[in-house]
Amino acid sequence: MILARVVLGGLAAAAAAAPFLRRRNVDLIVRDSLRRRPVSTESPRHVFFSLVDHFEPFWKNDDPRVALDRVRRWRERYPEVAARFHDRGGRPPRHAFFYPAEDYDRLPDCVSMLSEIVRAGAGDVEVHLHHDHDTSHAMRARLLEFTRVLRERHGLLREVNGRVVYGFIHGNWVLGNSGRDGAGCGVDDELRVLEETGCYADFTLPSAPHPSQPAVMNRIYYAGGDRSRPRAHFRAIDARFGVAGAAGPLIVTGPLALNWKRRRRGILPAIENGDLTGLNPPAPDRADAWVRAGIGVAGFPRWVFVKTHTHGAQERNSARLLGDGAGSLPALFADLLARYDDGRRFVLHFVTPWEMAGAVRVLESGDRAAIDAVERFDYPF
Repeated sequence: MILARVVLGGLAAAAAAAPFLRRRNVDLIVRDSLRRRPVSTESPRHVFFSLVDHFEPFWKNDDPRVALDRVRRWRERYPEVAARFHDRGGRPPRHAFFYPAEDYDRLPDCVSMLSEIVRAGAGDVEVHLHHDHDTSHAMRARLLEFTRVLRERHGLLREVNGRVVYGFIHGNWVLGNSGRDGAGCGVDDELRVLEETGCYADFTLPSAPHPSQPAVMNRIYYAGGDRSRPRAHFRAIDARFGVAGAAGPLIVTGPLALNWKRRRRGILPAIENGDLTGLNPPAPDRADAWVRAGIGVAGFPRWVFVKTHTHGAQERNSARLLGDGAGSLPALFADLLARYDDGRRFVLHFVTPWEMAGAVRVLESGDRAAIDAVERFDYPF
């Protein structure tokens, strides 16, 4: 352990001095690796796993036929895949499609097909948005209209106290106008707009190696900065056991770490950011890194939250993920169940983003009866 920290310290100094490594956020990742994380002494540890998809049928494409083929591939294949795997609560892995609001009117049939996956019990749909040099007013109007359509026309999303709520992914990584000169966003008070339009949680991060990655990583938190200004989420108020959540949407980050089992040029450890692609598919050593990141609610390390992501509409990714060989989703689900669901050291939960956020809220409530219910897969949300 001491040797590892010495090595990390040296790597941190090198990363801080090298512009290339700083651009890829390696200096931030190394510094976070040096942060001591509490590890639960209780067993079993409960692992909540969710895969969120920046699902873009019109990615580099203007042909509706191509878009439909991309969606159809998931509609025809994924329910069969999901039906083969269940956690101890009998729940299959449900794929979370975050659909771009700006693309809806181009072909509503894409969302109609996704809703079939939801009705089959194999998926969920949430909100994705690409925008550029936008305004608060325009963003608010677009989100309210899109969420209304998803709810009223397709029966998607949820209502809480008569209000439609949704999970969100920023389409250009620059959540909270964290880019340059408004590029890829433009809305300084984006976190406030999200809260006002019903966003229950944001699932954008991590964005590394993109420069919009904040130093806050491997945490579940609320924006700690002034939410009327850009980059409010670059400061954090951690979600904490027994403490009511702060203002604004919950920010659920995925793993961001160094994977020493994979080396660049045989020397530098690879960046592990939870992105599942055709070129970097899921694998056991990656799953170990996700769990080891220990993302959770402060004060309750027994629950670990693993949120991975993909761009599943892209053919190079869907071909690998929807296959049956190594690096596929069936292989991933089988591995997670085999190694992280023994009932003694680990219990695995396949959850949607809504359920993941709900589990966080239960811990924030400190309600022991609700915690016990979740651990029995009797979710009170």
